[in-house]
Amino acid sequence: MKFVIVGVINTIVGTFIMFMFYNLLGLSYWMSSASNYLFGSICSYILNKHFTFQNKEHGWNPLIRFTISILICYLLAYGIAKPMMMWILDGYSVTIQENVSMALGMCLFVLFNYFGQRFYAFKK
Repeated sequence: MKFVIVGVINTIVGTFIMFMFYNLLGLSYWMSSASNYLFGSICSYILNKHFTFQNKEHGWNPLIRFTISILICYLLAYGIAKPMMMWILDGYSVTIQENVSMALGMCLFVLFNYFGQRFYAFKK
């Protein structure tokens, strides 16, 4: 349940950041979605390490595993979402395709990230 609470908070804040950077600041698909994960990952690491999984491991290992997990989940989620939405939404504007891709990427990321953090980053 704690992971869900942290995930919902991160997802709401991250989605806001991502869509704001893309639609208002005009950053690219990859920069907008990556900025979401830069800010969201810092919050996620702190909250999930101490609050959700209560991981007592010290040193760099949990941070390194977390970073690897986030990177893999990000590349998978957004690497799958964009080509899929460009194919499905062929004929729509690039802006619509990329906005839908970011929303789908966020959903895929949440799913992949759950398993990555639970079984790899914080090994619970």
